[in-house]
Amino acid sequence: MNLVLRILVGLWGIGMGLLAVQGILDPKVFTTQFGIEAPGASINSVRSDFGAFFFVSAACALWAAAQPEKARLLYVPAALYGTALVGRLIGLGLGDPASPANNQAMIIEGVSVLLMVFAARRLGAGAR
Repeated sequence: MNLVLRILVGLWGIGMGLLAVQGILDPKVFTTQFGIEAPGASINSVRSDFGAFFFVSAACALWAAAQPEKARLLYVPAALYGTALVGRLIGLGLGDPASPANNQAMIIEGVSVLLMVFAARRLGAGAR
């Protein structure tokens, strides 16, 4: 079971890491993926903010997958994605429009939080 979790976390980290690198090199990846506009110099904020979000999440996941004794690192992406999910739910509650892309993002965020918390607890228990 732990090996399967490490593989899942590692694949998740690779996917998010690829997204981070693609978006840092070409921030239009982020604007297209998330349906946002970034006119002029604001594209640099998209590049850095989104890039940092995905890169840090990926780095923590990959580190924990490679060294399960560092499983507590998985709480970092869990916190980031959990905060994003809560922000989306607050936005919907305040009247932000719902969309299929938003729904998909919330599902990915929710599954990511569950995976990271479960893996952190399971892999962390084996390290004690």
